[in-house]
Amino acid sequence: MKYPIGIQSFDQIIEDGYVYVDKTDLVYSLVKEGKIYFLSRPRRFGKSLLVSTLKNYFLGRKELFKGLAIDELEKDWLEYAVFHIDFNGSNFLKGGTLENVIDSYISGWEKEYGIVEEEGTDRGIRFIRLLERVHLKTGRRVVVLIDEYDKPLLDVLDTGMEIDVDGNRMLLEEWNRGVLKGFYSVFKAADEHLQFVFLTGVTKFSQVSVFSGFNQPKDISMDGRYEALCGITGEELESYFVEPITEMSKLYSCDVSKMKQLLKRQYDGYHFSPRMVDVYNPFSLLNAFGSMMIQDYWFSSGTPTYLVRLLRHTNEDLDELTGRYYEPQEFVDYKADVEKPLPMIYQSGYLTIKDYNWEDNTFLLDFPNNEVKKGFVTVVASDYFKSAVEAGSWVREAVAALKKGDLERFRRLLTSFLSDIPYTMRRKENEREKERYFHYTFYLILRLVSVYTVYTEKEQSEGRVDCIVETDKYIYIFEFKLDGSADEALHQIEEKGYVRPYLDDSRKLYRIGVSFSSETGTVEDWKMVE
Repeated sequence: MKYPIGIQSFDQIIEDGYVYVDKTDLVYSLVKEGKIYFLSRPRRFGKSLLVSTLKNYFLGRKELFKGLAIDELEKDWLEYAVFHIDFNGSNFLKGGTLENVIDSYISGWEKEYGIVEEEGTDRGIRFIRLLERVHLKTGRRVVVLIDEYDKPLLDVLDTGMEIDVDGNRMLLEEWNRGVLKGFYSVFKAADEHLQFVFLTGVTKFSQVSVFSGFNQPKDISMDGRYEALCGITGEELESYFVEPITEMSKLYSCDVSKMKQLLKRQYDGYHFSPRMVDVYNPFSLLNAFGSMMIQDYWFSSGTPTYLVRLLRHTNEDLDELTGRYYEPQEFVDYKADVEKPLPMIYQSGYLTIKDYNWEDNTFLLDFPNNEVKKGFVTVVASDYFKSAVEAGSWVREAVAALKKGDLERFRRLLTSFLSDIPYTMRRKENEREKERYFHYTFYLILRLVSVYTVYTEKEQSEGRVDCIVETDKYIYIFEFKLDGSADEALHQIEEKGYVRPYLDDSRKLYRIGVSFSSETGTVEDWKMVE
């Protein structure tokens, strides 16, 4: 099989014989049931391929769709003028780039259709006239497709970069937002000339006036009918990829069922609506099939630096954001005037929906899979701890120690890691802040090793367990004390009955009491009982 890794052109995928997961029945529903749409999905999730599919459909290229679902559905195959804007290919960290990109597109279209505009005409007016004249010339309304509409904002978000405007300094983020607002306002004035408009992006900026003046696009980001429009569902995995799964199972010396579990744990877990359809990350999955190896392809393809910047500014830590139920408005729209990183983290794909409560319309958010959890927490932890120890290598050693049941090595690794955190990080003004620092420190450390089953502060009938780590052969029940004793921690495990749910488990069970010093910032006392 040929895998379209890095190929986002629908025509190239079809003409060159790459595997294509057929989404054209959903494309047909889109174009027949509405006019102006917005779709938010994480990067490298197939948005550009979807835009390319729409482009080829509206260009009337019937031959490319032969044998696909839409071939049976569409009877007319009309040809439209398509204006496709792709912001992916530019870096918007320099003032003037955004205007140049938009002007370049408009100039190219004017030349293509033989339209001459007076020099100095506002770009918005030029685009409106272009749409109008092409409508009149072709006899059909036009199609506008905009891929990654928000990249000019994300590139400069929270960077503090400035631009000189008539002798005054202003944030480049604000300037780019104003340019986009002016450009997108065109769509309302040109509504009678538009057949179909489709915008994709990572985020939906709700309170930054980007879409003011725009005929409000229908946001299908959480529409259950289009949940599988991008990405690969479990059903599609079974239908299209039997061959590579079978090949991988042989290389990994396991049966096909186990291979599917490994792929699911690493790349599945995304949900985009209350219907909770499982969606795999297509970029990672195709890379895994192409190389016949399970690795962290998606996360290593780009570091979420803008998210790390946002987390530095918020009063909420990552542990306070994950594993909680939220109302939709709390995580769907990014509000640039408040420092709330949750919507950006969710829409960027680092958190996803894990459960839906129909009674109160709330959504449980957490990491989608192991690839994202390990990668994102590693980046956040490295930024938070500013430790001399490289987090990735430390995690590998810590996981190996837990897997082997070598608790003494895990203790030494933990002590060493904590000792390398700069003193300035743990220096807090009051007891509450000290406790919060240590709580968050161990949340991040345990999330780092949670390629195995890890529960932090798990609720039990008698109280909260600080941490439970489960591997194939071992169960570790940790209780932590700050400026206390290991004996106190062990006593709490015994008194609260944290062990009882595991008494019938065949795995070896350990109780570990750990005391940390707020002065030294590391392990002060450690005791374990098998």
